[in-house]
Amino acid sequence: MLRPGRAHRVAAILLEDEMTDAPASHPAIAAMSFEEALAELEKIVQRLESGSAPLEESISIYERGAALKAHCEARLEQARLRVEKVVLSQGAAVGVEPAEFT
Repeated sequence: MLRPGRAHRVAAILLEDEMTDAPASHPAIAAMSFEEALAELEKIVQRLESGSAPLEESISIYERGAALKAHCEARLEQARLRVEKVVLSQGAAVGVEPAEFT
């Protein structure tokens, strides 16, 4: 069982850690919406912070949390790209402006 102080550090690492396990390796995660993945990630962080999970379970849910984090980041990037477009002007610098939805 993780002690409360360590559980908090684990949760902080989870939120800051760069992910090497891509969401595509977790098919159930790949099909989740951003909101679903974020809600599950929040539950995982709460569970880790509580320190109530045994070590092996903590490691397992940490790994799932890392995959959920990567999925959320990918979904946010997809959303950002959908609402921005690159503007190329003759002789002008490249810029970004909001996309027009009609």
